[in-house]
Amino acid sequence: MTEDSTARIPATAGTDAWTADEPRPPERRGGLWADAWRELRRDPVFLISGCVVLVFVLMAAFPGLFTRTDPRACDLSLSLAPASWAHPFGYDVLGCDYYSRVVHGARASIAIGILVTLGTVAVAVTLGSLAGYYRGPADTVISRFTDVVFGLPFVLGAIVLLSTVGSRGILQVGLVLVALGWPTMTRLMRSSVLTVLGADHISAARALGASNPRILATHVLPNAIAPVLVYATIYAGIVISVEATLSFLGVGLQLPAISWGLMISDAQYRIGQAPHLLLWPGLFLSLTVLSFILMGDALRDALDPKLR
Repeated sequence: MTEDSTARIPATAGTDAWTADEPRPPERRGGLWADAWRELRRDPVFLISGCVVLVFVLMAAFPGLFTRTDPRACDLSLSLAPASWAHPFGYDVLGCDYYSRVVHGARASIAIGILVTLGTVAVAVTLGSLAGYYRGPADTVISRFTDVVFGLPFVLGAIVLLSTVGSRGILQVGLVLVALGWPTMTRLMRSSVLTVLGADHISAARALGASNPRILATHVLPNAIAPVLVYATIYAGIVISVEATLSFLGVGLQLPAISWGLMISDAQYRIGQAPHLLLWPGLFLSLTVLSFILMGDALRDALDPKLR
């Protein structure tokens, strides 16, 4: 055996040697979520938008970290007073510190956005998984019911339903938005489940005698839920903007609640006189919605291998 032929012999099992003429195999990568996290950590858009969202979530959960002023401690003698070093956003028409009100307004807006998104995901994952996996009568009933709810305009339907509610707090507004917002995510989940069912490991699990609930929970859901999570991230921003719209129209949250939508509604008649009443809650609302949307876009790019 010549020296040249010896160099072409592949390494034996259990050794780490590799001949010069054979290409070294690529480094083993992790699963889909590990690869996505690796991509997201290098994405400046995701990092910046994620930091902004984190700040607003902390603002909603712990407003005391950002201000010690009581948002309901008002002095009419300070009505519409300009900004100062101690009160950077000035005062509203009732003489309340506007910075404190904007900070505390994050709680209602962020809470509705997150709670509605979680509730919608729970409904969509359950119904979409059942429809896509079992198909047949279950798929027919769920799909036709989804079509019926799809026929209700989202914002208009929310206005009609909330107009019939006496007291409108976070719970009431959230339940109405969940009741009207699940169809799109349900169809997305159903489509994703149908795509995953064609994979070889699903057939192998069935051949080995795994039960349907086990296959659905262990093999289908982890591989089918990625598109739903991407849409859910964007949907959280949409929900926050819808809540602000409903509050602006007078059918969302009610006083004495503090939310960015209510603050924008109060500011609409004083834009010329006190533009800061519209500027600050509008800016915080826009930054929050934009950050959720950018996070969703970055997550979509990271979870889709075709876009890498």
